[in-house]
This record gives sequence, structure tokens and C-alpha cells, in this order.
Amino acid sequence: MRLPAVATVLLMATTGCVKEISSEERLERETRFLAAKDTPDAAALGKVHCDDTGEALNQARNVNRPETDRVMSYIDLYTSLLKRNATFETAMNRNPDLNYTEGSEKLVTAREHCIQQTADVKVEFETYVRELVDVPTVQEVKGGNTITVARLDFNTLRQAIETLSPDDKEQLLSRLLSAEKRVAPAKTDAEEPASSTGRKRGR
Repeated sequence: MRLPAVATVLLMATTGCVKEISSEERLERETRFLAAKDTPDAAALGKVHCDDTGEALNQARNVNRPETDRVMSYIDLYTSLLKRNATFETAMNRNPDLNYTEGSEKLVTAREHCIQQTADVKVEFETYVRELVDVPTVQEVKGGNTITVARLDFNTLRQAIETLSPDDKEQLLSRLLSAEKRVAPAKTDAEEPASSTGRKRGR
């Protein structure tokens, strides 16, 4: 009679262990499994690089383009670089073997290049955004009157500040809001981005 009793106890204990796994634990296991499944392998990661940013950077630097367009180019480029860096970071953290597999030197070099490229673009992008926040408006003559108009679309500039997210983000946003209040009351005038050519910049 003792053997069946022991077997019963073992069966109950085993069954109890299964029941003790909570839904949160199951979700965590499934999430880890899906994360590992979605992590790029060496071949997929080898296609990620930051060597194709030259044209986008030239567009962002082009002083002959409207400043709103230039800021959007910086936003798109910087965001793209951040995503590529995140891909490298996630893949290599989840699969450390990628640092040591055949051809890993290329992956490590590509990752370092992306990190450096992102840092360089951020410095350039942030410098431009701070210049725009310092001088966000221009003086324009309309109907014989001098009025203050926006140098560029303020919502785009606000998006740029949010994208960069510097330590003084709130201060920059506050300064931008103050500048917005100084813009000419006529909404149509304020919405037309002003070219810096032939116009006085205002503060």
C-alpha cells in the first residue's frame, strides 16, 4: 500500500508544480522566446550599416532649402540612425555569440561606425536646433508694416527638440512657446515659413 501512496504524492507534487506557474511567468517565457526568435542573426545583422547617410546629411545641410525641410531631414536621419544602433544593441545583447562568430569583426566595426555617425549627426543636429530656438523669428515688411513671422514651422522645431530630448528640453520648449506668442497675429502669415534670405532675423 505504501508504493501507490508515494506515487500518488509524487504525482500530486508534479501536478502542483505545473499549476504554480502564473500567467505572468508564462507571458514572460513567451516574450523571451519571441524576442529571441525576432533577433537578427549574423547574416541579417550584416545588412545593417550606416554608410548610406551621405545624401540625407547633404539634404539636411543644404542652406538653399526651407529650414522646415532641413529640420525634417535631420529628424528622419537621426531617427534612422537611432533605430540601427538599437538593432545592433539588441541583437548583440541577446546573442553575445555574434561578437565572436565568423565575420564578427565586420559586425563590430559596423556597429562602432553607427555609434560614431549617430553621435556626429546629433551634435550637428542639436547645434542647428539651438540656433533656431535662439533666433526663431524674422522681421518681414507687409503692406508697409514690419511684422514678426516664424522662421520655420514651430511644430517641426518642437518635434526636433522632442527627438533630441536634451537635458534642457523643457527650457527649449518654453522658449519656443514664448517666441510663438510674438509671431504676427495673422495665422496665415505665421504659418508661412520665412527664408532667411533678404529678411531680418528677430528674437
